[in-house]
Amino acid sequence: MFRRKVFEELTNWKNNYAPKYAALLEGARRVGKSTVAEEFAKANYKSYIKVDFANITQELLDVFKDIANHKVFFLRLQTVTGVTLYPRESVIIFDEIQRQPLVRQAIKYLVADGTYDYIETGSLISIKKNVKDIVIPSEEHKIPVYPMDYEEFMWAIGNDTYPLLRDLYKMGLEVGNGTNRKLMRDFRIYMAVGGMPQAVEAYVDGKNFSEIDRVKREIIDLYIDDFKKIDSSGYIGKMYESIPSQLATNKKRYMISRATGKRKTKKDEERLADLLDSKTVIACYNTYNPSITLAQSRDDDTFKLYLSDIGLFTTMIFKASPKTDESIYSKLLGDKLSADLGYLYENAVAQMITATGRSAYYHTWEKENSTHYYEVDFLLQDKAKLLPLEVKSSATKKHESIDAFCKKYSQYVSQAILLSQKDVGKDGNLKLKPIYMLPFIMEEL
Repeated sequence: MFRRKVFEELTNWKNNYAPKYAALLEGARRVGKSTVAEEFAKANYKSYIKVDFANITQELLDVFKDIANHKVFFLRLQTVTGVTLYPRESVIIFDEIQRQPLVRQAIKYLVADGTYDYIETGSLISIKKNVKDIVIPSEEHKIPVYPMDYEEFMWAIGNDTYPLLRDLYKMGLEVGNGTNRKLMRDFRIYMAVGGMPQAVEAYVDGKNFSEIDRVKREIIDLYIDDFKKIDSSGYIGKMYESIPSQLATNKKRYMISRATGKRKTKKDEERLADLLDSKTVIACYNTYNPSITLAQSRDDDTFKLYLSDIGLFTTMIFKASPKTDESIYSKLLGDKLSADLGYLYENAVAQMITATGRSAYYHTWEKENSTHYYEVDFLLQDKAKLLPLEVKSSATKKHESIDAFCKKYSQYVSQAILLSQKDVGKDGNLKLKPIYMLPFIMEEL
């Protein structure tokens, strides 16, 4: 079991919200929700029962036909599972709760009973699709579960340099070319593997990158199969798979029609909503007026999409081939790929922003007397001001968009930062930071 930050969220729930609320772990499939729930139960309760609604016997399922009589229900549940429950010392896990919406509805009454604690896990959009005929309980404390972030990845592989990176960031001094190259290679390993626990486990177990890539391809295929269960047309999967190519063309927004190959319809908008609800993607919204709060000026019709996991994104870039050759990963780790992969680093930034619970925003506007546009890759709210971020994969000399933004919105900008693979530095008022320092920048906001 890997060390996960969501453990802290569950501890906070247990100490401050249980028994009045059940914990609901939400996230895409394969991000580790079930494992986290069970490991937390083992470490924090005298006993637990895990009911996996995706793999359940008829005998156990029959126990849930009558939950109204709590005393009888608990007795039957213990009898069938062979596990003894202890009042206020045991937890019941409802895994893949979306498969049994009536059980989810009953959470309200089970929580009110107060005898035990409850943890629910739910995957993909079916957790929303299957609740139209039930009363959604308000007694749920929702906890998002993301793919492993960079710090969690470092914990997993036994690399203890992360606190040192934080110290380097706080010093504000140059890291040094040799040290920075090594730290960037470490970060590129994370970009290659990603934060899906199965892929991380394969890396920790010493698998080669071809095998790790196969694990990631299986996850991508699983997602696409899930999308087909929601919408048999296959268009949600096409929307998902088109994300890297749309980012590669450097367009200022995601276009559904480019993914589906036809004019956008009302049904396509519903499919997009399902894709967003799946938590397999990250939406980065254009803000039409950065002079006010980002959320208040969000343009819901103009956005970019990124994948929720940088490792899956890396695999998706090369998915046209049946498998990704080991040499591709070798070149990626050595920063020797010939393609312009700035959008790969953008996806890494989008994931790091989202992992902190923040929403992602960007800003684009027309150049004067031109048909071209300025674009700031990401905007962060820094208290009452804004922090614009520009992301580059290599060279840092050209940064006219962020310069123009700082000039246009100077009274609203706290600081401006360009993220790249280069060492710490400055270019006028623009701060230059290596991309692996972004988490520390956000810690100060």
